[in-house]
Amino acid sequence: MNRTRLLGGLALGAGAVAAWARRSRLEPDALEPALDGEERTYRWRGMDVSYVVAGDPDAPPLVLVHGVNAAGSAGEWRAVFDALAEEYRVIAPDLPGFGRSDRPALRYSAALYTDFLGEFLATFDRPRVIASSLSAAYVADVAADPDVDLRSLLLVVPTTVAGPDPPKTWLRELIRSPVLGEALFGLIASKPSIRYFNADHGYDDPDAVGEDWIDYEWRTAHVAGARFAPASFIAGHLNAAVTLSDALETAAVPVTLVWGRETELTPLSEGRELATTVDCPLVVFDRAKLLPHVEHPEAFLEVVADHLD
Repeated sequence: MNRTRLLGGLALGAGAVAAWARRSRLEPDALEPALDGEERTYRWRGMDVSYVVAGDPDAPPLVLVHGVNAAGSAGEWRAVFDALAEEYRVIAPDLPGFGRSDRPALRYSAALYTDFLGEFLATFDRPRVIASSLSAAYVADVAADPDVDLRSLLLVVPTTVAGPDPPKTWLRELIRSPVLGEALFGLIASKPSIRYFNADHGYDDPDAVGEDWIDYEWRTAHVAGARFAPASFIAGHLNAAVTLSDALETAAVPVTLVWGRETELTPLSEGRELATTVDCPLVVFDRAKLLPHVEHPEAFLEVVADHLD
């Protein structure tokens, strides 16, 4: 096969996958909230950011910040949200570009999410915050700001790097492109790919994740505009521009770290080093990776009760 035929075949293949991805695309209203509660909208920089609220309005506010991935949403907190709402006024946003929030074709950055969280958290009275993975680094950055008043932090496997370092701008632009990008993201956001990433670094026991949740992840990754925020994530442009230990030492707020013993992306050794440097508690969950709050919700709720106050 000559080069012209090969390139032509690749182009046709990409076009077919892109066409399939377009046919699979959902309107934002077709995606229901992943959590039970009252859905509200926070208007920020021209975007409607969706968040769910539950619990007694007079209870202490607790904000849950989901991690960043191709199918990220506030539904990450589904296993503990209702129980937490019995004690707190729980607030769980879908970050800009994810879930039921607006997904404009921005070139998303770590600075954008840090700015958003700084302003969003400031709308509540000294909230407690639980955040996971890369979003935990954004929250740590916010907490180091002397103008931000938080009550406490519980960070689940925090990390500052989740993509190539330095970032690969060409990769971001490729995923953003209308044909090849749609085709590539269609493969990344396919159900087999979602299952692979869940098993590889999300859950120690991926069989515990039901098909209903995999279907929700697939649907949230097929809303119009779904590829733009993950394009920046996959290419490394969402890597946090902060040193976790410095930020947490600067923050005048109690911190607890939670780690899954089996996680390999951000190994437990890094959690131990961070806890020693910051001089804060580290709670380790056996048989867990990045999402101990999903795999072990009852034990996670005990950690919250012991440390968040």
